[in-house]
Amino acid sequence: MKRILINFYHPRFEDSNVHKRLLSVLSPEDTNVILRDQYELYPDFDINVEVEQEFLLEADIIIFQHPVFWYNCPPLMKQWLDLVLEYGWAYGKNGIRLKGKKFLQIVSTAGSEEAYQHGGRNKYTLREFFRPFEQTAFLCNMDYLPPLHIPRSDGLTKVDLDHYTALYAYLIEKLKNDELSNDELSKIEYLNDLTR
Repeated sequence: MKRILINFYHPRFEDSNVHKRLLSVLSPEDTNVILRDQYELYPDFDINVEVEQEFLLEADIIIFQHPVFWYNCPPLMKQWLDLVLEYGWAYGKNGIRLKGKKFLQIVSTAGSEEAYQHGGRNKYTLREFFRPFEQTAFLCNMDYLPPLHIPRSDGLTKVDLDHYTALYAYLIEKLKNDELSNDELSKIEYLNDLTR
């Protein structure tokens, strides 16, 4: 069974119906899935690099779960990436500590799927906006998986929220049980396209 680390970044988690609902499917008793609410841990942005690196070492799959802010990640996640993924540890000479681990993002956006298309309101796809994260994974010798995208997070119907919550639970189980092949994942742009 694979060990999953979910690094969760939401500066206003109390206002997020979507992420509250997604995280509610995680069991605190499941020792193979570790959730770290980074804004709760580091409200002053004073990140404990050594502790964070230890959690990375123990994980096989690292999930960055966050809302999309200005086509990017929340500021604490950027700070975390800058500090924790050190030269000589995560990348560069002798920086092989994360080699072979999987990196993926589970994100929510206020915009629709159509807004994140060529010709849409945002001009580019979400995958194009996420190229820096994909390159970060590449530099750290990690496997970058397609993201899971929850669009229209401010206006989801109950049916939509139920759908994304079920998809989230399904994805966590499939990852934990190592039931998603790289071949299967290479054929999809988003984890939303997983077939059951």
